[in-house]
Amino acid sequence: MLVGGGQHPAEAMKAFYDWTDREEPRILVVGWASSVPDENLRIVLDDYAKYAHRPQLELAARDRATVLQQVERADGVWFTGGDQTRIMAVLQDRVLLEALRSKYQAGTVFGGTSAGTAIMSQKMLTGNADLTVIDPAKVEIAQSLGLLPESVIVDQHFLRRQRENRLFGALLGNPGHVGIGIDEDTALLLSDGSQARVVGRAQIMLVTPETNSLRIRLFQPGERFLLQP
Repeated sequence: MLVGGGQHPAEAMKAFYDWTDREEPRILVVGWASSVPDENLRIVLDDYAKYAHRPQLELAARDRATVLQQVERADGVWFTGGDQTRIMAVLQDRVLLEALRSKYQAGTVFGGTSAGTAIMSQKMLTGNADLTVIDPAKVEIAQSLGLLPESVIVDQHFLRRQRENRLFGALLGNPGHVGIGIDEDTALLLSDGSQARVVGRAQIMLVTPETNSLRIRLFQPGERFLLQP
């Protein structure tokens, strides 16, 4: 589940809860992107405050041994906003990186917002870019967690912060890739690796490559589409 920043749509957070298939799921909140991880934990607590059966939330540690134990017992993993490069600095530890990937591949639900969305693709937009031009050379990309299909690049705070040029530049610099731009207060729910549904306040932009061009489509809340990288 990918939130574009801003408010977490209630429908999206319910889907995240339901996908754990537990009455009181253990959710690991990974706040490594933020300088105030406790505040990010409180936001997720508020999301579920009115639930009859609330999830058990746990803030991710930083030492390898503890995090590996937390990942092992988690029914869901949630990455908060902040700076996505901070997350990947921690995940330079390949043991932690592979533990998270293995957990996802085993069927555990993963989600995030803002920076926590940025890391889900294999090629991550770091945030360093010139938004005034469409130029691949002006968009910095780094390797990331890589839970989305390999040829997908995702961007967040998309329409609100006018990041279209950044995504277009990234796609022109990576031929054959598909771009997903998720606006604030909006989420993309992705199941089975390709079944996509939009929930929240605003739109999601899907940008796909065509011969010498890019095809742009906007999807409204409630709409579904098939993600085909």
